[in-house]
Amino acid sequence: MKNKNLRIAIMLFAACTATTMYAENNDELSTTTEEPTLEDKNTTSYDMENGVLPIADDRGFTLQSKDGSFVFKPYMMLQSTLSYRYYDDVGLDKAYNQDNVANSGFAIPYAIIGFTGKAFGKIDYNISINAAASGGAILQQAWIDYAVNPAIRFRAGKFKTPFTSAYLTTLGETLFPIMPTSLIATTILPYSLNAVNPSIGTGFDLGVEMHGLISNQFGYEIGIFNGTGSSVNTATKGFSDDNHFPSLLYAGRFTWQPKGAMPMTQGNAKMQDIDKMLIGISANYNNEAENESTNDFRAGVEFAWMKNKWYFAAEGYYMHVGFTDRQKIDETYNYWGAYAQVGYFVAPQWQVGVRYDWMDRNGSNKDGSLNSPAVSVNYFVPKTNIKISGAYQYTGRWGHERQLDRDLDEIGLSTHVAMLMMQYTF
Repeated sequence: MKNKNLRIAIMLFAACTATTMYAENNDELSTTTEEPTLEDKNTTSYDMENGVLPIADDRGFTLQSKDGSFVFKPYMMLQSTLSYRYYDDVGLDKAYNQDNVANSGFAIPYAIIGFTGKAFGKIDYNISINAAASGGAILQQAWIDYAVNPAIRFRAGKFKTPFTSAYLTTLGETLFPIMPTSLIATTILPYSLNAVNPSIGTGFDLGVEMHGLISNQFGYEIGIFNGTGSSVNTATKGFSDDNHFPSLLYAGRFTWQPKGAMPMTQGNAKMQDIDKMLIGISANYNNEAENESTNDFRAGVEFAWMKNKWYFAAEGYYMHVGFTDRQKIDETYNYWGAYAQVGYFVAPQWQVGVRYDWMDRNGSNKDGSLNSPAVSVNYFVPKTNIKISGAYQYTGRWGHERQLDRDLDEIGLSTHVAMLMMQYTF
């Protein structure tokens, strides 16, 4: 099935590219492949709605009508990584020759083929296939966005849930090739569940949202999603007997962008002369039906600032976990996480970054937390659309009352991570 989907995606991409090249001879349409001038780069509004590539850049082909009402852009993105992960002895069974070095070597996290664009001056659309994924995650995104005006827009399909800038950043435009541990690590609960222990991050999901930008400063996103994540493309939810409303994910995010709409990037070699800022708050509630799982409330605050060659960002988030009535467990648990990072272009094509990541993984009812300092370097190869990223992250533990708590807090996480990534976009 996976190979079949891959073949379909390749044929679709080839057909779209052929259509784009053929349209070069059409008097009503024009293609853009030229390197933008310095003036263009300073004035162009980079459309990053698709979450993968900006439309108004020079990567690949862009087909559009003369009045700009119709835009079509086929694209691809490939990431190849070489990683080294070292795990502490805790959780390893030496009797089975389990090694400290695991989950290392080469990987392709993303091999994306898709197309995005605009229609009738009011509709944005995007569909992308990640051939490196499996199951429902092969369909990475698929959505239609209708704009009544810039302040009132409606989106439906599969897309990023409105929570945390780290996830909402355009794919491939991140300062680090490694996501903050505090967002992706599963929490520790003292009970066994049929469902996976929740993590603070939410990521891609199926749903609908209303969003917009008011007065070019105040942004909002209010939506309802399945709450099942990116690997499920079917309707599987029910009705909660605990809370007496549908078992879905209810989410909202509000931002203030005082210097105008901020592009969702953490570093782009072609965007070193802008001044943009974003301050935001967000919250969501994942309401489960009567199964062996949890009801989760999340809230977050975020700050990001791009100032010429500098990039600053900080986020903090909170998650409250309560069991469904079927579990017959009265205890609730609270988890916290935060990170801060700084990036700087030391040369036109070289960006360096530092990050400090913190997480209370075992809940606020127990002492101890994780801290993960990291460093990165990014090189944007001129005139090739290639980005090379290197990063190192260390995960430490502190403040635990007992050694057992200290050991359990790092289970499943590597103490040392080193990664080299090569990315190509078209």
